[in-house]
Amino acid sequence: MVTKALLVRLEALPGKETELADFLTGARSIVMEEPGTVAWFAIRFGPSTFGVFDVFPDDEARDAHLAGGVGQALGPNTGVLFSEPQIEKIDLLADKLPA
Repeated sequence: MVTKALLVRLEALPGKETELADFLTGARSIVMEEPGTVAWFAIRFGPSTFGVFDVFPDDEARDAHLAGGVGQALGPNTGVLFSEPQIEKIDLLADKLPA
């Protein structure tokens, strides 16, 4: 069962929308190597607003993800591809995931 999640909102800098979409698409291969990341979604809210929603079994797995490759890649790309990320730690109440 997953009990923890992250919702990250990223606002692309003008003209960087395609690069940000590519950055998020490429991040999938990094996340696939994280056993504690149960589900991960790169999403687009609108023309320049993107995000990530991912779920974890516990705080330790969520913290490991934040300290991992994608989490660490946010810093150097802030101000280059997107403005300051909005990162929300979420507690999940219920889920339905594939077996």
